[in-house]
Amino acid sequence: MRVIVTSNNLVRLNFLQSLLADAGIGAVLLDAYASVTDGSIGAVPRRLAVAPAEEARARRVLREAGEA
Repeated sequence: MRVIVTSNNLVRLNFLQSLLADAGIGAVLLDAYASVTDGSIGAVPRRLAVAPAEEARARRVLREAGEA
């Protein structure tokens, strides 16, 4: 998996994941459970990752949506 975005903003991550899904790109949210165990203070940023073969396409989709 290749990390394309790192953020503590759950709304933004959900939006980006939806953009990728609409483009037919599967994305996985990493560190979701680790960040819950930190007491929800946002100390552990979550990472949005895609398959290596989809990385360039995923970055292009996000860039075209103004989310680079």
